[in-house]
Amino acid sequence: QVQLVESGGGLVQAGGSLRLSCTASARTFSSYTMGWFRQAPGKEREFVGAISWSGSSTYYADSVKGRFTISRDNAKNTVYLQMNSLKPEDTAAYYCAAGRFGRLSSRDYDYAYWGQGTQVTVSS
Repeated sequence: QVQLVESGGGLVQAGGSLRLSCTASARTFSSYTMGWFRQAPGKEREFVGAISWSGSSTYYADSVKGRFTISRDNAKNTVYLQMNSLKPEDTAAYYCAAGRFGRLSSRDYDYAYWGQGTQVTVSS
């Protein structure tokens, strides 16, 4: 069982930045692919990005490519989502997810464990 706890959400003006963190309870955190997803009110959950177990590979949705960066610190059992040049359409609850598979995936059903989410609101 893996428990994930996100933090770092908040209210920011358009053009601003936020960094989200997701800390995992698993002793084997370094063996998990980690993903970030988001869900806006009335919309389906949307893939944001993913990072391989080693941190050497990342994969982003087109909507955030060039603005968002995922990184991880396996010594701290933590994955980060650095969000720059935020837009009002980035407003959503952001979730981190963990999956034990040797590839990157944008499919939410590939991830077995989920955090409770952290709210990001971008004002115009």
